[in-house]
Formats: sequence, C-alpha cells, structure tokens
Amino acid sequence: MERKVVLARGCNVICGRCEVADTAFNRMRGLLGRRVMPPGQGLFIEPTWSVHTWFMRFPIDVVFLDQDLTVLKIRKHMGPWRTAARFRARSVLELASGECDRLRLELGDQLAFEQ
Repeated sequence: MERKVVLARGCNVICGRCEVADTAFNRMRGLLGRRVMPPGQGLFIEPTWSVHTWFMRFPIDVVFLDQDLTVLKIRKHMGPWRTAARFRARSVLELASGECDRLRLELGDQLAFEQ
C-alpha cells in the first residue's frame, strides 16, 4: 500500500510515494534488495522503535515518530551496516539520504497522511 506523507505546517509534501510496512514480513524486508531510494519516495514502518541498514547498498535518512506522527529523532545519512533507535517511537519514516536537509525537517514537526 502507498500513501502520501505531508508536513502539517505548510502542508509540504514530505514523501509523495510512501510504502507502508505494517506486517512482520514487510517490516523485516524493509529496503533490502533495492539499489537506491529515489527522492520523493519513502518507507513508513509501523510499529517499530529501531531500524538497521545491514546488507543495504546506500545511505538513508531515518525519521522516528511517536503515535501522533510527531518527529522525535532524525538520523541523517545513515550508511550501510548501522543501527538506530529511539525509545518511545511508534514508527519510522525512511527517506533518501539528504531528504531531511532538503525538506528542513526538525524535531517536533508534525507529519500526517494525506487522505
């Protein structure tokens, strides 16, 4: 399933094509096997409070979110073979490396799914 993720302030589109990984298999698979994450695309993983980039071929930006989709932590340019976590996070949005800087995402920003 794909959805569009927007930033509540100003309704800027954060992720025009966002895949949702909400099953055990899809969460485990994540971005494995892909060669690149194009700008404007992302992977929303729920529920989770940690991610890894083992066996990945490219860096990503990782946005940890609470139950209200408020940004709790941002990990930019996370390269292969790394882990990141944020206790009390309920979900994670994985974006192409550099997207958080380009979009000016900040801690406390409120995200939402466009209906």
